[in-house]
Amino acid sequence: MPALSRFLRYFLAVGRLGSIRRAADELNVSASAIDRQILNVEANLGMPLFERLPTGLRLTAAGEIMMAAGSKWQKNMADVRAQIEDLRGLKRGHVDIAVIDALAKGYIPSVIQSIQGKYPGISVGVRVLENDLARQATARGEVDFGIFFDPQSFRDLAVRAFVDVVLGFVTPSGHPFGAKREARFSACSGSKLIVPAQPLAVYEQVSVLEGTTGVIMEKAVSSDNIQMITSLVLQGVGIGILTSLDVITEVQRGLLSFTRISDPILRPMTLGLCTASARTPSYAAAMMLQEIENGFGQLSYPLSIEGPSDL
Repeated sequence: MPALSRFLRYFLAVGRLGSIRRAADELNVSASAIDRQILNVEANLGMPLFERLPTGLRLTAAGEIMMAAGSKWQKNMADVRAQIEDLRGLKRGHVDIAVIDALAKGYIPSVIQSIQGKYPGISVGVRVLENDLARQATARGEVDFGIFFDPQSFRDLAVRAFVDVVLGFVTPSGHPFGAKREARFSACSGSKLIVPAQPLAVYEQVSVLEGTTGVIMEKAVSSDNIQMITSLVLQGVGIGILTSLDVITEVQRGLLSFTRISDPILRPMTLGLCTASARTPSYAAAMMLQEIENGFGQLSYPLSIEGPSDL
């Protein structure tokens, strides 16, 4: 194990930096020691891991495979060390999570604050990603867990908790439209709209509505950023179309109103808290998962909205 560990440390550094000399400086070991380790393994494999170029070293196809396996090994070893420290009662560790943009405010930051208060020895890495990328990072084990839309059909994922999230119109507090609890998509006809663009997950639902209802939207602004759409609605530029999750914080603070789009063609989107099926969470990750699971239901629709329906 020590020899394998030493080689992988050297190999991963060279693969990342593209230079034995720079890897030696970073690891504070001699360049000859690193070169010798790599040459020995290449001899055992019977093929090179690097192309030796005048400008530095570049991974071969075999090197790419070794790089992926080494990175996974490094992450697994970090999990093992964290679990061993847990057994010693040190309450330390690191948790990596992937979330979609809508969760970059409100609930997830509050959970991280709670975890930090209870277990100051646990650090958290948060990757805010587009929905498919968050799903991929979770399935590949690049993060301890992820939260994203529509995870049910993927065999390499285990769904720990889920809630329904719906599409709706978003208006500033006090706007007449916001008095409605529900409305058909056609109710937006003639209004200036601020609509989501690709790659936002909600874009597809809006496209389905536009195609099936025949409503011609007056698009004042389109954006691929939820915060931009929210800010434009707050500025009174137009009526936004987003999910209940996207604006839950602003609705709870009384800044925005949310009116669910009630067309039968629409189905709620499922927001899932997921882990990779083949991965066992570390003790630190398990504690954070439990914390999120305990309050996951507060992300579901309905929000605290009163008002008549416009069916």
